[in-house]
Amino acid sequence: QVQLVESGGGLVQAGGSLRLSCAASGSIFSINTMGWYRQAPGKERESVAGITRAGSTNYADSVKGRFTISRDNAKNTVYLQMNSLKPEDTAVYYCNADFIDIFGRFREYWGQGTQVTVSS
Repeated sequence: QVQLVESGGGLVQAGGSLRLSCAASGSIFSINTMGWYRQAPGKERESVAGITRAGSTNYADSVKGRFTISRDNAKNTVYLQMNSLKPEDTAVYYCNADFIDIFGRFREYWGQGTQVTVSS
């Protein structure tokens, strides 16, 4: 069994910062790409940022210059540092990972989501 456990969400004022963490555990051999997505009420889930095992990153235009994604391969953990938060960043944030499990199968898992609320 595989789990992605997120933490770090909460309520913050506009202009503030939060740091999300997502730790993967279970029958994992090697994690390829890890990423963060978000879904606001009434909207579709969208990609926020992604990072490969080698450390290459990509960001949604709406968060470039404000958010930073990083990972610790030894801990199977991905982070999202969110600065200069805006009310429009309010959403449920989901961690995603695609990996090879111990049986050699390519898998994709999602975390349970963590709420981020930015007040104006």
